[in-house]
Amino acid sequence: MIAFSNVYKYFGRSEVLTNISLSVQEGTMCVICGPSGAGKSTLLGTVNGLEPIDRGEIWVAGRRVGDPSVKMRDLRTQIGVVYQSFNLFPHLTVERNIRLGLEKGLGLDRAESIRRAHCELERLGLLAWRDALPAHLSGGQQQRVAIARCLAMKPKILLLDEPTSALDVDNAMEVVGAIRSLASHGITILLSTHQISLFCDIADYLVCLEAGQIVEQGCREQVLAEGCPSKLNAWIGRLQAMNGRAHAPAANDPSPVAQVG
Repeated sequence: MIAFSNVYKYFGRSEVLTNISLSVQEGTMCVICGPSGAGKSTLLGTVNGLEPIDRGEIWVAGRRVGDPSVKMRDLRTQIGVVYQSFNLFPHLTVERNIRLGLEKGLGLDRAESIRRAHCELERLGLLAWRDALPAHLSGGQQQRVAIARCLAMKPKILLLDEPTSALDVDNAMEVVGAIRSLASHGITILLSTHQISLFCDIADYLVCLEAGQIVEQGCREQVLAEGCPSKLNAWIGRLQAMNGRAHAPAANDPSPVAQVG
């Protein structure tokens, strides 16, 4: 569904992505982890062309990003994006936040936009809050509304950029639970995080990014195998030792202790 081939990205003279090659299969969840400043958000931004690349190629759903023959507006309708800031309109209700893009962006009528909004809110356990303003919701609920807004557009790909970094532990676990349910519905998910252990047990594929370069990548079982000398296991082990724990967490340990950055 997504393929990066020898991708480079520069900000001025600074090289922020270096020779990125990565494939994300349809219906899988790929988690990109690494410290702050590693290039995670920039990498996600290249998928929908918001961050144009300088060298290499990116293919999304069989189309090359940046190709003059590819209509980026059409391609972007297949890609939903959720950022660490919720970006909800504070003066609109939860339902209206979701319906706005459906009616103004996709041209759906009122009845269909309501149906889609209610469907996604119910899926994420928020239907009872449809008439509430964002200020009346917790941080975790607001982030789930942002996810519901994306899903209502029926994207093939969901980009999640540090979706739990602005949340406390309880709210973060709410959002992780929502993402866990999405991962079982066949949506292709590319997620960036520095909170490794929150997503280890639901990722299909893990990518470790450091200073704009991929230093480790592989399926979850491969990268997190006990005794495996992977970069990710080394990070987790070092951070767990700093927190007074003798062993790194198992792949299904949801504790938020193991973080990078």
